[in-house]
Amino acid sequence: MTQTILGKKIPTFTCYATREKKISTKELRGNPFILYFYPRDNTPGCTQEGIDFRDNHAQFKSYKATVLGVSRDSMQSHEKFRTKYKLPFDLISDSNEKLCKLFNVIKEKNMYGRKVLGIERSTFLIDSEGILRHEWRKIKVGGHAKEVLYTLKDLHTAFGK
Repeated sequence: MTQTILGKKIPTFTCYATREKKISTKELRGNPFILYFYPRDNTPGCTQEGIDFRDNHAQFKSYKATVLGVSRDSMQSHEKFRTKYKLPFDLISDSNEKLCKLFNVIKEKNMYGRKVLGIERSTFLIDSEGILRHEWRKIKVGGHAKEVLYTLKDLHTAFGK
């Protein structure tokens, strides 16, 4: 399976998101976009991460960037999560792990003494041409959305995109 490589064009994909939207790289092209992968809806860290992206959403939009959250949760769970926390961006249900594998975010984790496979909290910044410009892995939630925003600003300054 092809995976993403920093500095290279990401492989094409199509998936479904909240509000019954179909999301594809073809539709996203022309503006930068952010894919943030998180383990699970309605958990403390994932909720805070969504809120942080929500609270900075207007600034992301000022750079014409689309923010998309991705987890393996169902579309029904995503719709409730999005509504409950008033998230102004869509969430992608990746129950088949297609995007997770494309971005190599499924990792072995230790949960209550058991080894399980789960999503490693990760974020990817893709430019308007579909090139992966920055990735964050094993991230800590506090301050992360702002860091992504500052990197987007630098990208915009450097490339005018």
